[in-house]
Amino acid sequence: MLTIAISKGRIYEEALPLLAAADIVPIDDPKKCRKLILDTNHPDVKLVIIRATDVPTFVEYGAADMGIAGKDVLIEHGAQSLYEPLDLGISKCRLMTAAHKDAPAFGRRIRVATKYVKTAQHYFSSQGIQAEIIKLYGSMELAPLVGLADCIVDLVDTGNTLKANGLEPKDLIMTISSRLIVNKASMKMKHQQIQTVIEQIASALPATAA
Repeated sequence: MLTIAISKGRIYEEALPLLAAADIVPIDDPKKCRKLILDTNHPDVKLVIIRATDVPTFVEYGAADMGIAGKDVLIEHGAQSLYEPLDLGISKCRLMTAAHKDAPAFGRRIRVATKYVKTAQHYFSSQGIQAEIIKLYGSMELAPLVGLADCIVDLVDTGNTLKANGLEPKDLIMTISSRLIVNKASMKMKHQQIQTVIEQIASALPATAA
């Protein structure tokens, strides 16, 4: 059995053509059923549908052999125990700081609201800024508006949500895309099966992504 962990939404939709290139096609549609383990056109291949932040945990502990996760999630998780053979080049966005459009330049001490605690701490330390990190799980844009934080660190796609709340992106921390990850024990035990999937997906990637 080969199990691949993936989250619903944009990553799932954009990963479907890549999985199809590896002849992996889900039979079940997560939009139309509540199943968390999806059957595919191969009885020995399953897709596990979980929260994006849980994908590296499932793969690290062997609950899934492979997974697809954003680089932001992998960095925050600390995925040194995982293989990361491919940058899939999908679900691209930017991890950025953002603040009120009239906010002054960052000083040496600031308060930052984010769910990317480790990443934000490392970034501001590298800039010589002492940051008090406040962990939030959503509605990040509210934090500067109500005085909870001076700025936020969050993913930015179009920037429309920031603009609608009187904020604007400031500094680019990194460009994010989704990666294929593999459990190290699975890579040894199911090497041929996994290597075939990796090669087939890689062959479907644009040269710039691979």
